[in-house]
Amino acid sequence: MKRFGSVIGLQPEAVTEYRRVHAAVWPDVLAQISRSNIRNYSIFLKEPENLLFAYFEYHGTDFAADMAAMSADTRTQEWWAVCNPMQAPLATRKPGEWWADMTEVFHID
Repeated sequence: MKRFGSVIGLQPEAVTEYRRVHAAVWPDVLAQISRSNIRNYSIFLKEPENLLFAYFEYHGTDFAADMAAMSADTRTQEWWAVCNPMQAPLATRKPGEWWADMTEVFHID
């Protein structure tokens, strides 16, 4: 298992809508997350800065293939079409990133 953390901004005018859609994530999207071997997935919101922090645990053996399968899923693409316009990627993210990856500096079970 590998832990992942990432961060992105949220458009100030989208906070209410982002909360609303995430209160009822589409079942097809949740199923794809599971098929992609992602567990213990959470998104946190820090206001008033409007930063989103995502955490998940990957339990598969081929992360690239599982993420490619998620990216190819039509229903997940539709979900991203709803959510992505509400987000504000960080200027400091690496090329190719939407959510900026974070480095784990501490963990304890």
